[in-house]
Amino acid sequence: MDTEAQPTERDRTSHPDSRGPEGRSRFALVSRITEWLPGGRITLTLFVCLVFLLLLNAFVVQPFQIPSGSMEQGLRIGDRVLVNKLAYRFGAQPRRGDVIVFDGTGYFGNADYVKRVAGVGGDHVVCCDKKGRIEVNGRVVDESSFLYPGDTASSVPFDVVVPPGTLFVLGDHRSDSSDSRDHLGSPGGGMIPVGDVIGRADWIVWPYAHWTHLTRPDAYARVPAPDGAHG
Repeated sequence: MDTEAQPTERDRTSHPDSRGPEGRSRFALVSRITEWLPGGRITLTLFVCLVFLLLLNAFVVQPFQIPSGSMEQGLRIGDRVLVNKLAYRFGAQPRRGDVIVFDGTGYFGNADYVKRVAGVGGDHVVCCDKKGRIEVNGRVVDESSFLYPGDTASSVPFDVVVPPGTLFVLGDHRSDSSDSRDHLGSPGGGMIPVGDVIGRADWIVWPYAHWTHLTRPDAYARVPAPDGAHG
């Protein structure tokens, strides 16, 4: 007698392939790709990771190397910072005190720059008062927490009103920074269009000993809104 169990119609249908036709089709496609690629699954995994990193760099966060001493002593030459490219999406705007990276083409030069926002659209920025300090909308800004030791607020006096949609930016190392002060007579008056801002520098990630989170200083917290503005 043949003792091998013979499957019945019920046996054939009681355990369907959980993947289904669509799942089997996708699995077959992946198998074909891995067979075609040199290195198989390892190469495919590396390729997927690369695509993910490229998308992350393009739309979310981008590493940026500090090229000069204009933001010392907070940011030093060779430091790597992570630039948050989502910081000013979805309606958010740069704020006074933010450290930003922007495209300076047509304004500062054909390169990306990192500076601190000293004034936003509508602000009246003046330097200097009798004690050599910057004033924004009539309020003195104490820059001692981030200004390079020994530097003054500015060796060049200025009195500007920032046009809507633009930013007035300064380096923390004022005596070694080419910033809005140096381009007041250039096209755009030294102002940076908000649309040219790449993102906000949020973290120093290299070297490891300098790892830190970049926060907005309290110096600008009490600056009032410009005349005629709200909030």
